[in-house]
Amino acid sequence: MNICVFCSSSNSVDEKYFLEAKNLGTSIGESGYNLVYGGTNVGLMNQVAVSVKEAGGKVIGVVPKLINDYGISADFLDELVITPDMSERKKILREKSDAFVALPGGFGTLEEILEVITLKQLGYHNLPIVFINTDGFYDFLKAQFELSYQENFAKEDYRDYYLFVNSYDSAINYIRNYKKEQLKTKWD
Repeated sequence: MNICVFCSSSNSVDEKYFLEAKNLGTSIGESGYNLVYGGTNVGLMNQVAVSVKEAGGKVIGVVPKLINDYGISADFLDELVITPDMSERKKILREKSDAFVALPGGFGTLEEILEVITLKQLGYHNLPIVFINTDGFYDFLKAQFELSYQENFAKEDYRDYYLFVNSYDSAINYIRNYKKEQLKTKWD
């Protein structure tokens, strides 16, 4: 199974986020799963990838040419895919993945995971999507989602499209036990 992890590329975030990324990566590798991620050697992205590799998992990085040209692509990858742009990067990340996890991150992380939810909503896939809500990082996003439900901008059925968990082990357990049930799409 290939698990796609979206997360921060910042080296400046609190150590608690690096610890969660390390634990997630170790759990992915020890579970016999592989990592698909943004392919860089910085921030939480690097931490999760190094941890997967150290735990015996395969690591697939997908990097846009512009970012690769900065020299920050990881040099320990089992597979490196260089794309012409961010849109193609996200497409390949999705195509190579069987599950999606969002560790804490910034605008890019949010954009990536929300696109995956939108595509599930439209019926393009039915794969597990998990937010790891380290120390309440995603509490405000959860509140925004609740407002969308309350104000009828989102159907109640969409609650089943993703899960917020508080730790890496809950994320892995959810993915391991995920059952593909018939989901209602936006137009059902």
